Amino acid sequence: MLTQAIRGVKDILPSDVRKWQRIEVMARELFSAYGFSEIRIPIIEHTVLFARSIGATSDIVEKEMYSFTDQGGDQITLRPEGTASVVRSYVEHKLYADNRVNKLYYVGPMFRRERPQAGRLRQFHQIGVEALGAAEPGIDVDVLTVLDEFFKRLGINGVELQINSLGCRDCRSRYKEALIGFLNTQRDHLCEDCLRRIDINPLRALDCKSEGCKRAAADAPVMADYLDEGCRTHFEKVKEGLDDLGIKYTVKPRMVRGLDYYTRTTFEMVATDKKGAQNAVAAGGRYDGLVEEVGGPQTPGIGFAIGIERIIMMLPDAWKTGPETPALFIAALGVKARRLVQKMADDLRKIGIRTERDYAEAGLKAQMKKADKLGAKYVLIIGEDEIARGVSVLRDMRTKEQAELPLLHITESIRKIIQEAGGY
Repeated sequence: MLTQAIRGVKDILPSDVRKWQRIEVMARELFSAYGFSEIRIPIIEHTVLFARSIGATSDIVEKEMYSFTDQGGDQITLRPEGTASVVRSYVEHKLYADNRVNKLYYVGPMFRRERPQAGRLRQFHQIGVEALGAAEPGIDVDVLTVLDEFFKRLGINGVELQINSLGCRDCRSRYKEALIGFLNTQRDHLCEDCLRRIDINPLRALDCKSEGCKRAAADAPVMADYLDEGCRTHFEKVKEGLDDLGIKYTVKPRMVRGLDYYTRTTFEMVATDKKGAQNAVAAGGRYDGLVEEVGGPQTPGIGFAIGIERIIMMLPDAWKTGPETPALFIAALGVKARRLVQKMADDLRKIGIRTERDYAEAGLKAQMKKADKLGAKYVLIIGEDEIARGVSVLRDMRTKEQAELPLLHITESIRKIIQEAGGY
C-alpha cells in the first residue's frame, strides 16, 4: 500500500506535466485577453456551502462528496467543484463593492467519489471561468466565445457546443409543475432516485443515466415551451450573438445540468466518438440566484468548467511531448574541473540555461552516455588539460561536431551558441 496511490487518484509524471503546463499557459493567455483574472480558492470548504449551492438532492451532495468532521467538530468537504467556492470568496471579500462586473478564472484539483474510469477520477482537475455582476446576454456570448476559442487553440476537433435555456425561477416553477405531472405517468419506468426526487427536483430525471429514465424522458415537456418573454428574449440574443461571431452551436431543448443553481443559459461542450456516443468535456451556465443563496447581494453570474484529464485524452498528435531535456551537459574530469564546473553550471542556470552535470566521479565515456540518455543538445567537456590551456571542448550531440571555446567568458559564449541554435 505504501507504493501504490489511492484508487481513483493519479500521479502526473514529468513526461506528462509539459502538456499540463502548455494547457494552463494557453488558458491564462486567452482568459487574460478577455479580461479574466486568476483567483486561487481553498481545496476545503464548509460542507453546508456545497449542500446549499449545489443542491441537497444532487448526486454530488448525496453520493459523491468527500466530507468529514475535523478535530474542532466542523463539517468539512473537499471541494467537488469550483463555482461555489468562487462565489463564497466573492461574497466574503465583497468584490462587488469595487467592480460591477468581476471576471475570474481558476485552475486546480476537485474531488468526487465516483467509479474510476477513463477520464473520470476521484481527484481530477478543472479549469474554470466565472463572470459575476452582468445580467446582459452579451456576457453569455463572451463566456461561450472563450470556451469555443479555447478548444480551437487546443486543436481539438470533433466537439460540439450544445446550448439550452432553463429559464428563471418563475419559468422553472411552471415547468416543474408540468414535468411532475408527466413523470407521475411514467413512475413504472423510473429508477429509485428519480422516484424519490419527483416532487423535489424533477429535472434530474431528464439527466438520469438509467435506460428506463432515458426512455421515459423522451416525450417529456421541454423548457422552451415555458419560458417567459424575458427569458425567451435573452436566449434569442445569446444565439444571435453567437451567430454574429460565426460560432457553431446546437440547441438541445432537453439539456439540464446536474447542479441546482443553474438558470437561463446552460451549455456543454460535447465530444462525439465515431459510434455516436457523447461525452461532455466542459459544461456551465448561468446561476443568477447563487450569490444571494450564499449570503450576498442579488448578483447574476455565468461560468463554465473544463475537465483537464478529459481534454488531455483528446489532444492531437502534435501535442506529443517527452520529458524536458537539458540544453547543456557539462562533463568534468578531475578534482579541479569538478570544482570549476559547479560554479559554471550555477552561472548558466541563473541566466536560464537548463544545465546538468554528473555528481559522481565517472569517466568521460560514462558521462557522455548519461548526457545522451538525458537528451542534452550540447556537452561541454572540461578536464585538467583543458584548464591548463584555458579552453573547453563543446560537442554538438546532434551533428557530433566539436570545437574549442576559451574558458574566459564561457558563460556568455555558451548563451550565444545555444540561443542562435534555437533557444534554451
